[in-house]
Amino acid sequence: MGLKASRIRVPGLAGHDDPAAAALCTRAAAGDQGAWDEVVERYAPMVWSICTRFRLSDRDLEDVAQNVWLLLVDQLGKLPEPAALAAWLAATTRRECLRVATASRGLEPLEPDARVTGEEVIMAERNAALRAALAELPASCQPLMDMLVSDPPYSYAQISTALGIPVECIGPRRARCLERIRESSALLGLADIGGNRPGGDPGA
Repeated sequence: MGLKASRIRVPGLAGHDDPAAAALCTRAAAGDQGAWDEVVERYAPMVWSICTRFRLSDRDLEDVAQNVWLLLVDQLGKLPEPAALAAWLAATTRRECLRVATASRGLEPLEPDARVTGEEVIMAERNAALRAALAELPASCQPLMDMLVSDPPYSYAQISTALGIPVECIGPRRARCLERIRESSALLGLADIGGNRPGGDPGA
């Protein structure tokens, strides 16, 4: 669907334990390729973001990312806290980055702020929940939300032309679609969607 979940804000997501991550780990460990693909889709942006903070070469970045996923394959079914998968991936990525950077430069690299990495873990979990919620939207909502959260966002005039929706009806329909997201099973137990318009205020 191409929706950028990170453009919709869900403030106040508490903790790093994600029951959905635990379920994915269990299914992936049992050989479910779809579950493994979802794990990679959920957390690859976080892994890559952490890698880039160490100023590694492109080749080293790719090597680290590959090593992280290979380590996860080896550890699937053995993780002490599968619900904290994002935190495990963040810690493993940072450790691999430090190892590769030290080996390639012969120097102790600058380690990124642990607080920033923690924020990335929360962002990865939040975006995963939002992607799942967006995927549950009815067909009438998906094209509209896709255009609203695109980068750059479409104007209301462009949306009206593309989807055949009167400009004055876009705001109310957007509100109804956001309400469906709030009620999504993927967001049960999470904070409500914030009041900011996805992708900013395109205007008319």
